[in-house]
Amino acid sequence: MKQPNIIFILTDDQGAWALGASGNREIVTPQLDGLAASGIRCENFFCASPVCSPARASILTGRIPSQHGVHDWLRRGNLANNPPATGDGDVAIEYLRGQPAYTEILAEHGYSVGLAGKWHLGDSLTPQKGHSYWHVIPYGGSNYYNAPWIEDGIVRHDPGYLTDAITGHAMQFLELHKDQPKPFYLGVHYTAPHSPWDADQHPAELRQLYEDCPFESIPDLAEAHPWQINSAPRGRGARRRELLTGYYAAISGVDRGVGQILAWLEQHGLRENTLVIFTSDNGMNLGQHGLWGKGNATFPQNMYDSSVKVPFLISQPGTVPAGVVNSDLLSHYDLFPTLLDALALPNPEAGRLPGRSFAPMLRGLALGERSPLVVYDEYGPVRMIRGQRWKYVHRYPYGPHEFYDLRDDPGEAHNLLAGGAPISESIANLASEFKAQLDDWFTRYADPRLDGIREGVYGKGQLDLTGPGGQGRPAHATDWWYIDADGNRRET
Repeated sequence: MKQPNIIFILTDDQGAWALGASGNREIVTPQLDGLAASGIRCENFFCASPVCSPARASILTGRIPSQHGVHDWLRRGNLANNPPATGDGDVAIEYLRGQPAYTEILAEHGYSVGLAGKWHLGDSLTPQKGHSYWHVIPYGGSNYYNAPWIEDGIVRHDPGYLTDAITGHAMQFLELHKDQPKPFYLGVHYTAPHSPWDADQHPAELRQLYEDCPFESIPDLAEAHPWQINSAPRGRGARRRELLTGYYAAISGVDRGVGQILAWLEQHGLRENTLVIFTSDNGMNLGQHGLWGKGNATFPQNMYDSSVKVPFLISQPGTVPAGVVNSDLLSHYDLFPTLLDALALPNPEAGRLPGRSFAPMLRGLALGERSPLVVYDEYGPVRMIRGQRWKYVHRYPYGPHEFYDLRDDPGEAHNLLAGGAPISESIANLASEFKAQLDDWFTRYADPRLDGIREGVYGKGQLDLTGPGGQGRPAHATDWWYIDADGNRRET
């Protein structure tokens, strides 16, 4: 039998909590819930950075942001747009040039590799990282109707619903490869459920699913978090209902598309020879902690579990055990070694990457000593180390820092390093131990030239390559503008 096909489904801004299989009784995700039942659902899976471009770069390369140099969502470098009269133009930048991706390794070992949907890692016109099928969105996102697409090197607009268009391109890839002897890898990268969530952005039949939903699954806190910035739409009352309806409807639209893909695999007898993976690039707050947004919902950036925890499902009937809920601490940076290990392919980056393979889990084996005791996260100068019980967040250079006992405080409401009361010696010592472990890990894996603690990352977008390869220009707090999907300068 040939190597298994792989379908990697990636959503945008979907918290681990926003899935029926995770216990959310309000959201309508029957296809994803069925996918979870047919395989393994990981309840402690984390992104490498709680914002899209760094997280996506880490998925592909297995490197943390301080190794690959993408520290914020990419506001420039996605598509060349250089009107000389204004000086506000953009030059395409291939942000991951020279950094191996697992998709390249798959292509080198006989896989047909395709991508449908969001790329957002620079130079969008150019197929990269082993992809021979390249139907992508030129920017990080857009409206859900009349969205721009790159097809055959040309930017076009599709009047239909964007989620359905992404599913359509995925189905086109499958049809083109159904009779080929080579195995295939297909990335289906939805923009959903990223904003906009307004009533006119999502089909009526999806919004009607939530017509009577009380949205009790999401906190409705009267007071906003004191660090909240304008990184995501938000509101109270009727506006809150409109936005939450749009967010949930967007996920139900993805669920519908996943169902179409799974039905196609069944129809063509490929389901048992196809490994299907579902996850999101980062988490999301829609009221949790008084926040709307992800890691850049606040300044300084936050590392709440609702920002860094993502859904993760993996299924291949007859190979991957069904109905398993796994509680190991795992991260997107573990995907690179896991996929290569599961396929028995060489890993040319072994020893240089921070991740560990969890492939034994896919064969029904306990990870045992392979199971990480902690996971790490970063967003510019903010870093996290998290174990099953304790979680430490350090902000360079000044703080404030955070330390949580997740056993007694799973909602991360009580920072043990703040609050006015004296810090006990035992807590201070334990926090220091976590800080030392955090420093040791990043000293081992971070590239000093690309280290996020040296960059002024504000959560408002990256403008150029980091370090000596570029201008070292993250967006500054007084420089909050971007080029929209139509090439126009917009102030934020």
